[in-house]
Parts: sequence; structure tokens; C-alpha cells
Amino acid sequence: MRRRGASIGEIEALYRQHLPRFLRATAAIVGDEGLASDAVQDAFASAVKARSSFRRDVALEAWLWRIVINAALQVRRGLRDEAESGAEVSVEMNGQLVEDLAVRRWVALLPERQRLAVFLRYFADHLDYRSIAVALDVEVGTVSATLSAAHAALRHSAQEVEL
Repeated sequence: MRRRGASIGEIEALYRQHLPRFLRATAAIVGDEGLASDAVQDAFASAVKARSSFRRDVALEAWLWRIVINAALQVRRGLRDEAESGAEVSVEMNGQLVEDLAVRRWVALLPERQRLAVFLRYFADHLDYRSIAVALDVEVGTVSATLSAAHAALRHSAQEVEL
């Protein structure tokens, strides 16, 4: 019988090993480095609390990605709610290149699943399709199709600029 749950040490090791990747992807989703850092910290606190629910039939890193992505989405929903209520929302964009900002805008316009798949694949140091599937709670084939659709949409956006 397989052991259920994850140890605090296992979670901490992945946190230390991949923190820059988690921060980069979360910042891309949230749009603010400070809020991204808070979301990652909250996600790992949640992971430690929920560690007994981890099933060993999936990779621990993929399970953690799902928690981190959910925390980032929760922060982004909060920002959207604040914006809709009329509260000011500031977004930090430390020294980003104009070209990078254009790509970020195009990615921001993608449907949510496509946008998240792109973040996980390219902002999280090329997370593999299986890990993305676990993080998004979809099939691996869906990840492939989702990324293909996102690539097509991004190519279309780039071609419009060239015209």
C-alpha cells in the first residue's frame, strides 16, 4: 500500500528548490510581484496544512503547482473585485521591455485556461505537460490542445502588429 500524505520536509525542499519559478508564474498571473510573493507564501502555508490529503499517485510538485495557481487566481479575483468596486489597483512592472509588455498584454487577453497553461509552460521554466495537467485538473491531451490554441492566438496577435 502506498503512503498517503507529504511531509513538511518534502514540501519545504520543493519550496526552496523552485521558489523563483513559483514567484515568476504567480507574478505573471497576478501582475504584481509583492502580491505574487504573498500568494506563494499563502499557497505553501495551505499546502503544509493540507499535506495529509496529498495522494502519491501524482507528483508532489504538480500538486503544489495546483495550490499555487489557485492562490494566484484568488488574488487576481480579489484585484478584479476591487477594480470593479472603484478602488485603485496598482500593478508593478519593474523595468519591463515594451516588447515584453506587448506579449504580456496578448497573453492577458487569452481565455483563462490558455493563459494559465502558457504561464505554467513558459513562466515556470517549462513545466511538463503532465504537471500542467495536474495543476489545471485537466487531461494531458487538453494541455496540448490548449497550448496549441494559445500559440495560434499569440501568432495572430503578433501578425496583426506586423501589418
